[in-house]
Amino acid sequence: MTASTRIAIVLGTRPEIIKLAPLIRELGDDAFVIHTGQHYDQELAGQLFESLGLPAPDVVLTGIGGHARWTQVARAIEALAEEFVRARPDVVVVQGDTNTVSAGAQAANYVGIPVVHVEAGLRSDDRAMPEEINRLVAGVLADVHCAATSTNARRLAAEGVPAERVVVTGNTIVEATEAILARPAALPEGLSPDAYVLATVHRPENTDTAAALERILRDLAELPLPVVFVAHPRTRSAMVRFGLTGYADRLRIMSSVTHDEFVHLAHTAALLVSDSGGVQEECTVMKRPLLVPRRSTERPEAIEAGFARLVLPEESLAEAAREWLADETLPARLKVIPSPYGDGTAGSQIARVCRDLAGPR
Repeated sequence: MTASTRIAIVLGTRPEIIKLAPLIRELGDDAFVIHTGQHYDQELAGQLFESLGLPAPDVVLTGIGGHARWTQVARAIEALAEEFVRARPDVVVVQGDTNTVSAGAQAANYVGIPVVHVEAGLRSDDRAMPEEINRLVAGVLADVHCAATSTNARRLAAEGVPAERVVVTGNTIVEATEAILARPAALPEGLSPDAYVLATVHRPENTDTAAALERILRDLAELPLPVVFVAHPRTRSAMVRFGLTGYADRLRIMSSVTHDEFVHLAHTAALLVSDSGGVQEECTVMKRPLLVPRRSTERPEAIEAGFARLVLPEESLAEAAREWLADETLPARLKVIPSPYGDGTAGSQIARVCRDLAGPR
């Protein structure tokens, strides 16, 4: 790290790269990017830096990706702490709720470096979710909380975080998504706008048991429109393990797409089905309806605004999808609803917070 690169950006997964890209661009030479390797393969992370126009990370850690959660966190804390001691940044930034976030916040705190938590204040109140524990850990250790929405800020206040340590910035997903949509793209052969469903699931609650995964695949296969199913590596592995590959004949399986390709597919789909937190945010920018097959969500804003609906395991995903697909007024209603995640200036606001915390050069 040089005298001008004062702000360490710790990331390790595909969503973190996407959401931190606007901040990295805003910080320019002040950014020192450390990739923990939590998503270590080309499909999930490697392609993103190039496609987003970002320089390669300054540091890439090894021995973390592909291991159990406790191993990832333990190894990342040690490796990050050593890097922080060596480079001594003025500020460390973590984003979201991954194992990388937990490790980055802990390592910075132990070394005595202020922590900025981007996308702070999300809570599902479901401690069975690994992400919830990661959010809680970062919430305890952060010196400044960059909350995406006022709902997140109120939750932090309820937990006793002083108001002067919370800044409502919006979410960088807005400018990241708008930038992608501004670039023209063609749909894959055989697909027409508003004439297909785009689906993706990857969370353990939907992929760790045969019953849960088959329920979703069966319901998707019953829909009246073609279903493009973007299969996460974990989901593909589960389909093989549980003997559910037969559903591939009734769905259009896409095993690997770039983030740009996914956003363009989502933007012209008649309906989205996903358990992804990022898609819950992106749908409010793309103005597309989303069904969320989960027990709970830490992002109620998309639901409250009318873009998304939570579908519990005991409910019929197929029935909910048919109901929304039959609602001819839904697209026009969503088109005029503003995104609850801000006006597309989150990256510049967070950069200002980081530089203010770092102090003068």
